[in-house]
This record gives sequence, C-alpha cells and structure tokens, in this order.
Amino acid sequence: MKTKKGLINSWIKKAEKDLLTAEHELSFSDAVTESICFHCQQAVEKYLKAYLVFLSIPFTKTHEIGELITKCENKDNEIFVFKEEADKLTDYAISIRYPEEPLEPTLKEAKEAFEMAKKIRGFVLSRLL
Repeated sequence: MKTKKGLINSWIKKAEKDLLTAEHELSFSDAVTESICFHCQQAVEKYLKAYLVFLSIPFTKTHEIGELITKCENKDNEIFVFKEEADKLTDYAISIRYPEEPLEPTLKEAKEAFEMAKKIRGFVLSRLL
C-alpha cells in the first residue's frame, strides 16, 4: 500500500499527464476540443483528489468537480473561488465521450477549460509545498 505522500504524488503525476495531453492537443491547428476538455476535467479531478488525500478527507469515486471542491472546503475555504467555474468541467467527464449527448466544445471553451485546469493545478500545488 502506498504512503500518503506516495498516493498524493501518484494523483499529481496522473493529473500532470492529462494536462500535458490537453496542452499538446491545443497546439494543433485542428485541435480536438472534446479531447482537450476531457483531459482538463480529468486533470482537475486528479489534482483535487490529491489535495483531498493531503487534507485527509475521504472521497468516493466521482467525476463531480463541484462535489470534490465542496469536500476540500471543509478544511480550506479559499478553494471556493474556483467552484462555480471549475464545476463546468464536470460535463466533460462523461457525456462528452458518448454519442447519445453530443457535446462539441468550441476552441474558446477548450482554452477556458485548460486555463481553469492550470488555475486548480497552481492552487493545489501551492498548498502541497
């Protein structure tokens, strides 16, 4: 079983890979916005889960960004400033991957998702240091 620090680092490592994937895709002129948004959501989810481990707050399997931020607020209410905007990423977790509910984000929305992911990354990493 991993130590607390090891588990935090594992979440961060996975989040960093998601963010890097989104960044790479954004560099193309024909960027696949669905992929960018999905990986941004995944990155935010993983950064928040790393922070929850750090804060010793248990969580269940969820893709709901708002729910994860609410849990973090129990010990760090400063994270609240991201809640409304970051929770918009939740839609990119599941529905974007299936054809039943086609969701095609614009390039502007993909860039906004990427910026939000970077904000959450910065916030969480500043707390972990």
